[in-house]
Amino acid sequence: MNAPTTFELDRDAMTGPTPVDLEITVRDERFNRNTTPRRWWAGEPFGTAWHNALSATFPRGEAFFIEAVKAHRDGAPPKLAAEIRAFVKQEINHTREHIAFNKLAEDHGYDIKAIDKRVEEMLNLTKGRPEILNLAATMALEHYTAMMAHEFLANPKHFAKADPEVRDMWRWHSVEEVEHKGVAYDVWNHATRDWTPLKRWKVRSLMMLIVTGRFFKNRWEDSMNLLAQDGITGWKARWGLFKYLTVSPGVVRRIFPAWLAYFKPGFHPWDHDDRKLINLYEGEFEAALMPAE
Repeated sequence: MNAPTTFELDRDAMTGPTPVDLEITVRDERFNRNTTPRRWWAGEPFGTAWHNALSATFPRGEAFFIEAVKAHRDGAPPKLAAEIRAFVKQEINHTREHIAFNKLAEDHGYDIKAIDKRVEEMLNLTKGRPEILNLAATMALEHYTAMMAHEFLANPKHFAKADPEVRDMWRWHSVEEVEHKGVAYDVWNHATRDWTPLKRWKVRSLMMLIVTGRFFKNRWEDSMNLLAQDGITGWKARWGLFKYLTVSPGVVRRIFPAWLAYFKPGFHPWDHDDRKLINLYEGEFEAALMPAE
């Protein structure tokens, strides 16, 4: 029987299916500077709570992603170096817009400071650990954002009845998450180019399992907290959120195959080229396009 190391557990560090003609474009859009309904997701609390909980993590989370990627940019090939710069600019804009969105949520009476505090405490635990592990965590979380972004763009049902301005923000964010979904992964391949394929595969797979457990545990608790602030508790809150995530529109159920693909030997985010989703919505943002450089 062949030894496991004979399998293509990860592609060569300097190759991969990232499209050679990929252009990462910075779209300098602004949203939610005025008002939105309290229950902006179709007037119901469960989608509102889930997305408010997600948004509350983004300002600190995306700052962490930026630093994790920048820490390993030395010696990157020119194309990857340019993609890192564009990635950073996109993430800075995402942070700005989610800060604005989070402020509106607070203006409606939601206390999201506990979520921000939890993220701060978790990120403090990463200080002093090897930077390559921060990159591995970033790579796993970027896969989560890319999976959800694909689903939000491919399935209009997710935001069909949402407040139009909030819907536009999430779709804009999703377009850019799809566009830069391979950057952290390519930086990982660059940073671990001296590792064996088996070691790269083991570390990224283990990190995805750790990230998955924490992601769903924390987002569930955060959403329950926000639902309680809406007066919804107990079985009604748990069943309503579970149904939203797994039945209709069922984002967690729908992204499961893409999550499972992460563990495939030789996986790369651009194994599935979904740039058609970017093109589908690009015209709406044309006036805000900025050069990536």
